[in-house]
Amino acid sequence: MVKNSTLRAHVEAGILRVAATVLAERGDKASMADIATAAGVARATLYRYFPSRDALVKALTEAALADLHDRITDARLDEVAPDEAIARLTRAVVAATHEYRALALFGEEHGAEELKERLLGPLRDQIERGVREGRFRADIPPDVLFALYRGIVEGGVSQVMSGRLGAEQASAAITTVFLNGTLTEAT
Repeated sequence: MVKNSTLRAHVEAGILRVAATVLAERGDKASMADIATAAGVARATLYRYFPSRDALVKALTEAALADLHDRITDARLDEVAPDEAIARLTRAVVAATHEYRALALFGEEHGAEELKERLLGPLRDQIERGVREGRFRADIPPDVLFALYRGIVEGGVSQVMSGRLGAEQASAAITTVFLNGTLTEAT
């Protein structure tokens, strides 16, 4: 029984990875048949795992939330200075946004807002921490710094989506641009 549930989880994860790519590439034109073909499974198998496109997108959102939680936990933000925490989170945000970009198209009713908040909440916290600890400028309110950061991230992510930059290049550019304007002179 454990073997079957492990196999099922493995197949489901594989289907979701492929679905994320197919949905991101083809958008509304991607059918369940397209996803099944790309995943190398029969349509009946796909429907056994995900009875509808809606169910598939919901499962993809849940997978993205779990993955993001793991990425943020692995970043060990409390162990580093706020500027390093921002760099680590930026890498996690750009990677997750790129990997789960299909959710921007299909995820509104399936928790895409929760995903966005899970991405951005820890970043907001680190900006506030940086100001509080005197590492980030205090002459600009933390909510304004966060709004500016968010704009830089959106610009960087769009460069990744267009293929102009890789995820690591975009993460480095976002971090450099943001921190060069945010760090106090003492840091």
